[in-house]
Amino acid sequence: QVQLVESGGGSVQPGGSLRLSCGGSGITLDHQIIGWFRQAPGKEREGVSCINRGDGWTADADSVKGRFTISRDRTKNTVYLQMTSLNPEDTAVYYCAVDLSPFPRRSCLLPRQYDYWGQGTQVTVSS
Repeated sequence: QVQLVESGGGSVQPGGSLRLSCGGSGITLDHQIIGWFRQAPGKEREGVSCINRGDGWTADADSVKGRFTISRDRTKNTVYLQMTSLNPEDTAVYYCAVDLSPFPRRSCLLPRQYDYWGQGTQVTVSS
């Protein structure tokens, strides 16, 4: 049974940093396309960052480029989202998800492509 568990959310002041973790069980995350998404109240879920299977090619939403970095630790079967220079617009529930596509995707920020989701972790940015 595939399970994803996010952790690392919390409250931070504008300009601060957080690192989110996505741990997998029942699946080897290094072999899959992994995405981070977020959903703010009253808004649709949006793709934030993703990392491809194989070459590990990554993609980021324009709103987070230069501030967020996705990475993986193969030894821990975990994918991270390092978030810096946070601002109130980053406040949302953050989810990680797995796309079981057998091929890499150059466009990997679409929620509908993903097959399994974690339960989410809240990130709140406020002064």
